[in-house]
Amino acid sequence: MANFHTDQAEGLRRMLAGQRPRVFTFLSALPDEEKNAVLANLGASLVRSGSDVLLLDARTAGGVAEQMNAPRRASLLDVARQEGKATELVQAMPQGFGVARLAHATAQSRARLQAAAREDLLKHRLEQAFVALAKEHDIVLVDGELSQDDEFALPAMAGGEVVVQVSNKAESIKTAYAMIKRLTSSQGRRPVSVLVSGVGEREAKIVYDNIAQAARRYLATEVGFLGSVPADEHVSRAARLGRSVVEAFPLAGASLAFRKLAGRCAMADIPAMGGIQMAG
Repeated sequence: MANFHTDQAEGLRRMLAGQRPRVFTFLSALPDEEKNAVLANLGASLVRSGSDVLLLDARTAGGVAEQMNAPRRASLLDVARQEGKATELVQAMPQGFGVARLAHATAQSRARLQAAAREDLLKHRLEQAFVALAKEHDIVLVDGELSQDDEFALPAMAGGEVVVQVSNKAESIKTAYAMIKRLTSSQGRRPVSVLVSGVGEREAKIVYDNIAQAARRYLATEVGFLGSVPADEHVSRAARLGRSVVEAFPLAGASLAFRKLAGRCAMADIPAMGGIQMAG
């Protein structure tokens, strides 16, 4: 089974090699509201730096599209089932990025998504729909999660950069490490990056060092440091205005951090889907 998933992911990487998109799949050990705020503000920062950005909600509940109250449009699953059009997938948001859904957050959609994983033809159509959508953008930020089998909903989500969001709280660190362990068990040794939320970069580096040392010692896995976002009330104030913090409060500490993160995500030496490389 592991070889099957590896072959699928490699095939999708070849399909996307040399094309525009860079795919970042985020797993989160943060509360949904905080996780979604990070994704939305990072997306807005990438847009302001010149990238065409898509946020893909691949969560069964608590996803970024749900949190942002994005209008319900066709999902990738709808397109794969030929119940929706690809032209209806993306909703343009005021922050400048697009939002799409892997599947709608309903019990029926979750059941259909689970069924699609067992049906080769439908799963192939779902992967093709994802590939086609990703190619229309420079950067895709996937709000992801692991299944009960420790797999992503689509193999391509493991083919780009996987980022684990974490805070400095003990329970969050424990959850983040468990996610990395689950990834390692299902995907084998592969690069993973950490994004620390709620603290400055100095304390974030301490959190990162603890996770990286444990992963290296017990999982034989290297963990990279993507960056940090400090706690900043300007983030919630901007959200209440329906704007990103970088637009509403460009000199806020969080705005500076998001611009730095955007620069790292848009670095030329981070590959598209043709290979995997740690974010510096």
